[in-house]
Amino acid sequence: MANYTTINKSGDYFNTKLYTGNGGTQSITGVGFQSDFTWIKRRDAGNNHRWTDAVRGVEKEIYSDGNWSEDTRTNGLTAFSADGFTIGNSSGYNGSGGTFASWNWKANGAGSSNTDGATNTTVSVNTTAGFSIVKWTGTGNATTLGHGLNAVPKFWIIKNLEQAEDWRIYHHSLGNTKKLELNNNEAEASDISYWNNTSPTSSLMTVGSSNANNGGSRNMIAYCFAEKTGYSKFGSYVGNGNADGAFVYTGFKPAFVMVKEYGQTGNWLMWDNTTPNWNRAYKMANEPDAENTADNVSIDLLSNGFKFRGTAGDSNGSGNNIIYMAFGQSLVGSNNVPCTAR
Repeated sequence: MANYTTINKSGDYFNTKLYTGNGGTQSITGVGFQSDFTWIKRRDAGNNHRWTDAVRGVEKEIYSDGNWSEDTRTNGLTAFSADGFTIGNSSGYNGSGGTFASWNWKANGAGSSNTDGATNTTVSVNTTAGFSIVKWTGTGNATTLGHGLNAVPKFWIIKNLEQAEDWRIYHHSLGNTKKLELNNNEAEASDISYWNNTSPTSSLMTVGSSNANNGGSRNMIAYCFAEKTGYSKFGSYVGNGNADGAFVYTGFKPAFVMVKEYGQTGNWLMWDNTTPNWNRAYKMANEPDAENTADNVSIDLLSNGFKFRGTAGDSNGSGNNIIYMAFGQSLVGSNNVPCTAR
């Protein structure tokens, strides 16, 4: 059966843009839209992952490979533009001769007030793409937050912006009693303080009393994702430890994949389809290391999913339980419009 989607061009909502640093300032174009969340990583050297979004504002950065609070960097990402963004001379954004990857998602600008939950939020949301950025002031106690998606989020990422606290991740495959931490390789953990043992709804997400995901009087940020047919998928699989590795059906050709072994320690491995030698080249969201290339983490990005060709434990270990997030493009759009596979 053909897989239909309301998103005929995934590049209108998510896109990877590679560029080379010039050591000064430059405008990066070719993203295809005005990004509201841009994640930048220097590929050729060890350097922190930098996250900037339109809700917190330009020059504000957080780092997925560390638990540090938000920082202000005036020579980092200084502006979002209609087709990309502008960067200064920070080596983590624009080191001379350095090679960089940027992953870009479209929400809806600086956001607006949302009063759906017990705690008010500022929400920048793109309901078509199933992506919202949610900012609020933490309460220190369990509370509900409006996420604006008009769909149940399957995956979200939270960071306390004012304190050195580990990142918190909710994934529907683990359920409402479990969390993972983006900045390290630890296995899943259980505690009512994470999500108050409460599953999200089409309008609300619940956070518990943990300082890391709802610190009292602290500015908090969340990146929330709902699944959209033919564009995004958040699920789990079991590795087989073989070079003829596990196949994961997504219903579209992935352009970006991130996985995490959750039953035991494992790195957050990432691939995208624009990086040279992409099927063997990977990055780790929880580590500042340069891009690595290895046969044992090789991946095939297929027309309807992805398949591992390596035996690495973090991505395809025998019997290992692994979650994933993937974005891409269906081969058949709405009204039976064919989409060209890359």
